[in-house]
Amino acid sequence: MTEPNTKIPSFHLKLTPEDFAPATREERESLVTMRESVGFWQDGFRRLSRNKIAMTSLVFILIIMFFSFIVPFFYPYNYSFQIRGAENLAPMTYSAEEQASIDAGESVFPHVLGTDDLGRDTAIRVMMGSRISLLVGLVASIIVLMIGSTYGAVSAYIGGWTDLIMMRIVDIIYTVPDILIIILLSVTLKFPLQRLANQPGFEWIQLLGVNLISIFIVFALLYWVGMARIIRSQILILKEQEFVTAAKALGASNRRIIKKHLLTNAIGTLIVTTTLQIPSAIFTESFLSFLGLGVAAPMPSLGSLASDAIKGLNSYPHRLMAPALLISAIILSFNLLGDGLRDAFDPKLKN
Repeated sequence: MTEPNTKIPSFHLKLTPEDFAPATREERESLVTMRESVGFWQDGFRRLSRNKIAMTSLVFILIIMFFSFIVPFFYPYNYSFQIRGAENLAPMTYSAEEQASIDAGESVFPHVLGTDDLGRDTAIRVMMGSRISLLVGLVASIIVLMIGSTYGAVSAYIGGWTDLIMMRIVDIIYTVPDILIIILLSVTLKFPLQRLANQPGFEWIQLLGVNLISIFIVFALLYWVGMARIIRSQILILKEQEFVTAAKALGASNRRIIKKHLLTNAIGTLIVTTTLQIPSAIFTESFLSFLGLGVAAPMPSLGSLASDAIKGLNSYPHRLMAPALLISAIILSFNLLGDGLRDAFDPKLKN
């Protein structure tokens, strides 16, 4: 009787006790992942920090905010204070009275950008105008974010006839002329808001003025439609994902699914769209202030400063330079920053 063939096939694994010994340090280090694990925010900000144009725009915006919100507290002049004898001064010049004080040994801070026809320092008015424009842009973008994201998410998640009706409402709002609505609201709300401003705790209404409050109301009524359309397109894709089905199976309410799952996963789009909304709001406010529909005097805005400078353009062209260049620089910086945020947080653009 022949012995069975005990030859082990070539494809058979020959395991020995040494194969089960703990790995050496060199073997463990060779298995370490070359790139560390990072989260969504860490990866986004890392990509943003590599974009030199976006980071330069961000630094410029922070500098403008510093001069708009911090420097006026220490600046020696007030935006509404009129200096007699200092009307229509050129940049870095003094009035006759101020020059006499300097000759007497006193220290007088120069008018960096000159003065206007009422003797008010132009530099502090430009700072305060930038503050108003930035506040309008930020507040308007928050209003648009809250209304547009909620409306678009609800429309896309429910779908059907609800989505059809809600989107037709958006199409109708697109046809409404915003300038006409602002003018109508300014006339309609003038007397009710003036009465409310006389009540304790509502003095800020008198400070901002009826026109600026009308601008905020128009943003709440009209300017959210673009945000709603963008968020709707994102939610239509996200609601078909498996995690939404799992949330429904676990009994999560529609409100929780929209808030915790859908909008959270569209956070990149929300950030980019909100950032790009800020320059649009600043431009709208500056344009309306240029037409006299913005903040109430003596509170300045970049648009109202440009409008006042136009009146004396032939004699004092330097008055138009600062507000015009600042409006352009702020809008350009926010647009470039928005493009950088889109490149950093949009998953479709990742390599």
